Amino acid sequence: MIRMPWFGWRTPATVAEAARILAAEGPQAMLIAGGTDLVPNMKRRHQTPATLVSLRRVPELKRIVNSAGLTLGAGLTLTEVVDSATVREKYRGLWQAAAQVATPHLRNMGTLGGNLCLDTRCTYYNQSEEWRKAIDYCLKKDGETCWVATASKRCVAVSSTDSAPALIALGAKVKLVSSQGERDVAMAELYRNDGIDYLARKPGEILTEVMLPDAQGWKSTYWKLRRRGSFDFPVLGVAAAVKLAKDGTVEEARLALGAVASRPFLVEKAGEYLKGKKLTDEAIAEAGAIVASRAKPMDNTDLDLYWRKDVVSSFVDHALREVRGDDMRATRLRIARQAL
Repeated sequence: MIRMPWFGWRTPATVAEAARILAAEGPQAMLIAGGTDLVPNMKRRHQTPATLVSLRRVPELKRIVNSAGLTLGAGLTLTEVVDSATVREKYRGLWQAAAQVATPHLRNMGTLGGNLCLDTRCTYYNQSEEWRKAIDYCLKKDGETCWVATASKRCVAVSSTDSAPALIALGAKVKLVSSQGERDVAMAELYRNDGIDYLARKPGEILTEVMLPDAQGWKSTYWKLRRRGSFDFPVLGVAAAVKLAKDGTVEEARLALGAVASRPFLVEKAGEYLKGKKLTDEAIAEAGAIVASRAKPMDNTDLDLYWRKDVVSSFVDHALREVRGDDMRATRLRIARQAL
């Protein structure tokens, strides 16, 4: 049995109280909501906070506000996101992403904010303390060498969040709150391409809500590659959001990639290419080639990295055909093992 390290426990009732606790405790404090990622990491001694600040009893983090767009509290469980009729009907890409995270049990515990702040992953990092010690640790934790790319001075651990690529494609923003105030950050700007310093969230800041713009005229989708039909983290995530004119011409398009770098990111050139065009087979194929050229998977997660790069264009093809209105149910069922 791998035991948890000793830690203190605080249960604030408001975001303001949680922010004050974080400011007072300093870098030795960490936030916990569902704990589906943090608790296993603490058992493996990836993180050993002196104090955990629980957000489970903060009601303002559980809000869903419908207005011109949609605001989702970061404390909503992924199951609650999936159960939202508004998310399912208007923000289909986010609904599909949330529905494919892990298993029902983990979605019942894991939160939207937790999935967005998910720690980066790597074959050499996500191991027990004894295993990592045996290889002299790695650059991400306690060591000086990246065992994936030994000449690299940057950690190349991979971002494995499902919801982030979908929200980036949808043009979402997040609200970050600290004892010093609050600020809004575009979802695409929340992430850094560094396996260690992977979030632009400052120490002491709490991700409190996700703000989605009006979805009128937009269609979105999310496609995920993993070995098994459930539980596994993505080894590729493709999100697409497209605004179509009445004649089928693309007015705006955003395509985002996940699980192929230390951050999820927008492929601007693909969106620019599609703008003003119709989603013909030729246009979809070219957009797929543009997106695939930006995918740089590393050999530190499941499945062959060259094959994972090769299938990017196919997943973009699936996503854009679904947005176009093609019946992709059989293909999705074969890939996702879920009727989404």
